[in-house]
Amino acid sequence: MITVFKLEHRGAFRIGIRFKYNVTIKAKLCQMGALYSKTKNCYYMNYSKGSYALLQEKFDEIKILKNTTNLKSIDATGNSQVPSHIVSNNDRQLIETKTEHKFLEKKIAEQLHFKLLPDVGKYWVIKLHYHHFYSKELLKIKGIYWNEKSKVFMLFRQKNVKEQFETLFKQCDLLPNNFKIYDKPINGIIAIKPHLEDVKWMRVFLTNQFALKEKIKRFSMSRYSSTHGCYLLPAAPVVFESLKTHFDNEDVTFKSALPKDYLKTKNLPNRKKQSLETTKRNLVDSLPENAKGFLELYLNYLMAKNYSSSTIRTYGNGFVQFMRYFDFKDPKSIKKEEIVAYLGYLMQNGFSAALGNSAVNALKIYYKEVYKINDINFDLPRPKKEKKLPVVFSLEECLALFKIIENPKHKLLLLLGYGAGLRVSEIVNLKWIDIHFDTFKLHIKNAKGKKDRMVMLPTVLIEMLLFYKKLGKGDGYVFEGQFAGEPYSTGSVQSVMRSALEKSGLNKRGSVHSLRHSFATHLLENGTDIRFIQRLLGHNSIKTTMVYTHVAQGAIDKITSPLDSLVHKKNKKIN
Repeated sequence: MITVFKLEHRGAFRIGIRFKYNVTIKAKLCQMGALYSKTKNCYYMNYSKGSYALLQEKFDEIKILKNTTNLKSIDATGNSQVPSHIVSNNDRQLIETKTEHKFLEKKIAEQLHFKLLPDVGKYWVIKLHYHHFYSKELLKIKGIYWNEKSKVFMLFRQKNVKEQFETLFKQCDLLPNNFKIYDKPINGIIAIKPHLEDVKWMRVFLTNQFALKEKIKRFSMSRYSSTHGCYLLPAAPVVFESLKTHFDNEDVTFKSALPKDYLKTKNLPNRKKQSLETTKRNLVDSLPENAKGFLELYLNYLMAKNYSSSTIRTYGNGFVQFMRYFDFKDPKSIKKEEIVAYLGYLMQNGFSAALGNSAVNALKIYYKEVYKINDINFDLPRPKKEKKLPVVFSLEECLALFKIIENPKHKLLLLLGYGAGLRVSEIVNLKWIDIHFDTFKLHIKNAKGKKDRMVMLPTVLIEMLLFYKKLGKGDGYVFEGQFAGEPYSTGSVQSVMRSALEKSGLNKRGSVHSLRHSFATHLLENGTDIRFIQRLLGHNSIKTTMVYTHVAQGAIDKITSPLDSLVHKKNKKIN
């Protein structure tokens, strides 16, 4: 059963939907196009007769809440002291159905709950409720950006941005006239205290200022603790000094209450340790106390096998979903027939074959290797994979992509991805020491499957790389991120690719990995042996590489029909 009620969200009325956690209901709602709101703690759909008719069709029993003015009194299961009733499909009607809800006759900014926050550097910061028209129009104005983490709009403090913004909202003086002349330093206090629960960390307390909080969020390895109301950082000398450097240009006072010798170099976690700890913590926290022991046993085994954090996250999520399906009971008590029914349930609810195969792998490892239960035959059925061809760009399309990019760093990123057939993770983790200019090779280390391989370095990129190195980028990562010593993020690389696709006008939905697909396809079309391509891509099986034989159009175009050959031979003899 689901509970529906009238909801005002993002500047419009919606149908709010709540229910006791159920994977089937969740899958149905997602297929219907329902969205989840963290703010309202419920799913929602457009407030229309069509949406409600769809709910009537998919769900046999719907509980309607009347007069839901105070949504805070409704919990996640839909329980409320507000009067409610249950009706059948024949007579249920949507409460207070209206054909259209119009804004009241008041200013647009007031309707959208416009709020001006303290400036951050060269930006004005504003908060607005979402509106399907104004939110999109704002992003079309050059100099206005959306900050996903803080859920605010960032506006460059320029006169033309102010004029366009106020013209859109038909109201003057919404923004101040403090146009950017210089960056005003942030005033505040940062207090450093020991973390009593774990001396490997230190607590960082900030004065309640938006600008300070936004800046520390960008500091590497910072983690917010809602329990203590502060940020946690590794208690290492280099981190403490880097924190001071991070706020060097601001008018910030540091107050340290750390005991002598509290900061130790050994407390600085390496990237692998940090990634594994975060993965394990997120997975364990998603289960109730009575089920955490089963999951921790599983995760410890995967870590002992030296699986990557990505693999552990995939198998861990598969096992968590399995535990939820069986209400967190002991996995030893679950029979093979029940496991097969669970796998069938995944496919029945529209999950992909890749997720189904991942679930099978996760369960096989748990039962055969962790618990070592031999009395269950683990010949589990595997979902048949969909045979989808990869997105491949032609040579002309690749050229159009590279020509449209003006930023040298961004252009070099994508050129390396295509020219050497690299994965996005291999691009960002490439170091200067891994580039062998004398032999025209790239040493790709610890790639997918924890394998190293040597790939070609396109000769046309050598001059570009050497010039880029002269710009003083250091001797570490080729493409450094926001902080020295940290690699560029994979998300940023994908963002560069999306921007290039949009500007080039290509009608293809590709990613950075599509450049890798294009690299392999173009090599195959030029007559390169497929086993060489397999080695360059780092594939374990030749079957994985064989997919490019289906998209190598150049080789197919060269094939001549035997009928054409026969006629051509006959004509030649006559001539």
